[in-house]
Amino acid sequence: MASDGYKPAVAAASTAAEERPLAPGARKVLADEVAAPFRKEIRDAVAKLEGGLGPKLIGFLANGDPAARKYAEWTAKTLTGDNLRFELREVEEGNLEDELEKANSDPAVDGIMIYYPVFGMRPSFHGGSHDDYLRDTVSPYKDAEGLNHFYRRALYKNRRTVDAAGKKKCCLPCTPLAVVKTLEHLQVYDHRLPHGERMTGKTAVVVNRSEVVGRPIAAMLANDGAKVWSVDIDSLYIFMRGKLVQPSEDTQIEAAVRESDIVILGVPSDKYKMDPTWIKEGAVVINVATSKNIDEKELLATRPGVRYMGQVGKVTVAMLERNLLRLHQNFTEEVKAGRGGAFDLL
Repeated sequence: MASDGYKPAVAAASTAAEERPLAPGARKVLADEVAAPFRKEIRDAVAKLEGGLGPKLIGFLANGDPAARKYAEWTAKTLTGDNLRFELREVEEGNLEDELEKANSDPAVDGIMIYYPVFGMRPSFHGGSHDDYLRDTVSPYKDAEGLNHFYRRALYKNRRTVDAAGKKKCCLPCTPLAVVKTLEHLQVYDHRLPHGERMTGKTAVVVNRSEVVGRPIAAMLANDGAKVWSVDIDSLYIFMRGKLVQPSEDTQIEAAVRESDIVILGVPSDKYKMDPTWIKEGAVVINVATSKNIDEKELLATRPGVRYMGQVGKVTVAMLERNLLRLHQNFTEEVKAGRGGAFDLL
């Protein structure tokens, strides 16, 4: 009986320790808060389409990754809830390229996405990563993830439209775009300034330089005027608009983080934890990794004015929906004609 009386006391003490008061002005930002207005915008746009039913996205699943399957289920639920059409196609990895080619030319398909990794870091006949090769296999007319060569080139050249008239906006990678839209929601972007200058005077640090997440985020923020520290496992660079600068060799990551107004964490490991004391007061911290790269409770309890988002998944899916609608608006006639888009835009 004595032990029964002791356990609740321990639990109560533990709960009290966990529920630390927030530092003045600190708050946690939920993905729903950011995603909701975009989802409403998407539903309103779909309602205006013929039959009130939106364009169709095909998701290709060619791996046994439980996380990828969960993401596929989440994608299906969200798109269906917003009156968009979604079909999951499970294929063997060896057949994926052929299936992508069929979908590229299928007039009934408006958008395509692939649940990565498929081949991961295995050696590729095509050189580099075979997953990168697959990204470039998706038609620009249907690339809902904005990851193929056409959109990557446009991003790094800071070209924001696909047409000479400048009326059809490019698709952008979903998670990097989710980060930008979160920063806009939190009014980090200065909307008094012209487009392309609204991050002028801001400093950011992005801890990840993958071709899918970290590098595009750094480029997008730099294209909008920010100074961006780009951190990877063995290097530290500065991204400015259209150029990469190598800082002095004695520059430390801690110094880069301490001066940053925005901290983006994307390390795919639960072993990596950033020291919360490095975070500048009033900074925005966004965790885009599946693992938490910082102690959330310690951060919010000790850094005044910090705004922290621990997951961006719901915003990422909203950006996927937005890209799908954009593809439909940009390329309806080309898709109806069965054009695969392999060369038309390049």
